Amino acid sequence: MVQSVPATTDLVIDGVVGISGSGPLRPNAAEVFAAVDTGIPVVAVDIPSGIDVQTGAADGPHVHAALTVTFGGLKPVHALGDCGRVELVDIGLELPPTDMVGFEAHDVRARWPIPGAKDDKYTQGVTGILAGSATYPGAAILCTGAAVAATSGMVRYAGSAAAEVVSHWPEVVAAPSASAAGRVQAWTVGPGMGTDDAAAAALWFALSTDLPVLVDADGLTMLAAHPDLVAGRSAPTVLTPHAGEFARLAGSPPGDDRVAATRRLADHLGATVLLKGYATVIAEPGGRVYINPVGESWAATAGSGDVLSGMIGTLLAAGLPAGEAAAAAAFVHTRASVLSANDPGPQPAPTSASRILAHIRPAVGSL
Repeated sequence: MVQSVPATTDLVIDGVVGISGSGPLRPNAAEVFAAVDTGIPVVAVDIPSGIDVQTGAADGPHVHAALTVTFGGLKPVHALGDCGRVELVDIGLELPPTDMVGFEAHDVRARWPIPGAKDDKYTQGVTGILAGSATYPGAAILCTGAAVAATSGMVRYAGSAAAEVVSHWPEVVAAPSASAAGRVQAWTVGPGMGTDDAAAAALWFALSTDLPVLVDADGLTMLAAHPDLVAGRSAPTVLTPHAGEFARLAGSPPGDDRVAATRRLADHLGATVLLKGYATVIAEPGGRVYINPVGESWAATAGSGDVLSGMIGTLLAAGLPAGEAAAAAAFVHTRASVLSANDPGPQPAPTSASRILAHIRPAVGSL
């Protein structure tokens, strides 16, 4: 029985199981890897053994790889699971098309709106923000500020936090209510809005239009009680729940198979669903799934979702399809969070939603 790995070991290669394997490491293999010193790097072949190739879930002992080298094409586990750094080796395979994709920098660069020579503030997309309240004015400030940072067009805010929003972002055009806000090309509704009658009226107003709408936070809480509000909408609708909000909308938590759960909810509601988490999963109803592997948790901070909502709303207003808008915004949001965590110096340090917001422009510029 193996009790230790020689101290002279420089590298451990995990080739215990391949992509057809399932279940946790068997006892003998688990003992071997438990004896590997944490200072010795492990390189996994195709997948870290003991992790499910489709879901990235590990329900028992599994390999913790510093690097995973895979061949031909990426698998869901490489975005959803604990794989360390992933390197894809092209071995000349001709693989069939897939409906599960991930955005990379060149994908975002090709889609992020850039002003043309004849553009003005209206042609670039006017984003409407329905967010915040007397209790949570910060949500309005973060959501609206993110929309400002993500576009060169125009942002309109409507709600009770108008004074606070304009004091932070004087370029925003503010109004007391959605009906008084003027023409917009997409609505973002929900962050910090509360669930009172005024908030419910704002949600109903946005969803009753023929415009793209993003619903987040308190908007999702209200929508869980009234899913009929999104039924039959012809315009794009994007929902951005975390796991708890997802459970309220779907009636159960997403579980280990986050892709399948997100697909089911998107199909059931007829809306694009972005499930937040260590890997962002975005499912279009009856269509593609986009996976954004975060790889770190700097964005797991209060108000970060408000920032993401403002960014997605801006891309919807600019005319991007719902799934692409969500995927591109999630990519830039991740990059902004990493930049903000590394901004203080050579070593990462805790960040915050307002710092992530401040790094949206550098993140877009880096593309």
